[in-house]
Amino acid sequence: MIAQQRSSSRVTIAKPDFIEGIAKGMAVLESFDTERQRLNATLAAARAGLTRAAARRHLLTLTHLGYLETDGSYFWMSPKVLRFSGSYLASSRLPRALQPTLNRLAAQTHESFSAVVLDGEEVVIVARSGNYGAPTRALAYGLHLGARLPVHATSTGCVLLASMSAANLGAWLKGRLLPRLTPHTLTQTKALRQRIAQVRADDYCIATEEHELGVQAMAVPLRNMHGHTVAALNVVLAGGPRSEAQLQHELLPLLFEAAREVRAML
Repeated sequence: MIAQQRSSSRVTIAKPDFIEGIAKGMAVLESFDTERQRLNATLAAARAGLTRAAARRHLLTLTHLGYLETDGSYFWMSPKVLRFSGSYLASSRLPRALQPTLNRLAAQTHESFSAVVLDGEEVVIVARSGNYGAPTRALAYGLHLGARLPVHATSTGCVLLASMSAANLGAWLKGRLLPRLTPHTLTQTKALRQRIAQVRADDYCIATEEHELGVQAMAVPLRNMHGHTVAALNVVLAGGPRSEAQLQHELLPLLFEAAREVRAML
C-alpha cells in the first residue's frame, strides 16, 4: 500500500491506483518556490528527486500544457498555475467561513489577520484580512494569500504543532532540520519541543522576529465542534515588538472570541 498525505489528512491507496507520472509531474511543479523561481532540467531533477532526462520531459510537458514558461534553457511558472489556488479559494469552506471574521477584526483593530493551515513542513495562508488602515509594513514579506512559511519559525506553526498527538509530533520532528531565519529563530529540536509544550498549555503562541526581523505575531487554534484543530488564526504586527502582557490584554481576547465565534462553521 502507498500512503499519500495532503495537508493534515492521510489517504492510503492501493499500488495499482497510484499514478507515478502524476506524482513526478507534481514533484517537478512543486520544486519551484520563492528561493528558486527559475529552474533548468538539472536543478529541477535535483529538487524533485528525478533523473535529468525525466525532469526535462516533465518540464516540457508542463510547458506544453501552459503551466510553465521557458526561454529554452530555464523554466518558470505561468499564471495558469493560479487556477489551482483560485479553485481552492472559491470552493473551500474554510476561507469563505473565516473571511468575514478576519475583515471585522482588521477593521476593529487596524491590524492584519490571517488564517493558516499546516501542509507538511510549512504553513499556508488560506485567508487574509484587508488592510483597513493597517501599516503596509504589517504585511511583511511572504505574508500574502497562499504564502508558504516555515512551521518552526511562525506562531501559527507552533500552534498547529501543539495540536498534534505526541506520536505525530515526534514523527514530524524526527530528523528535521530547523533553519535559522533570524537571530531569534529556534533551531534546536529540544527547544522547539519545550515551546510547543508551553503553547499547548497556554493555547496561544507569540513569535517575535523569528521569521522576519521587525515582525511579531500571535496565534490561537481554530477548532471545530469536535474539538479538532483545523487551522490557526493569527495577527501580524509591525513597528516594534510589544510586551506579552500588552498582547494578552489588547489582542488575545479578540482572537479567542473570534475562534469561539467561528467554531460552528469549521
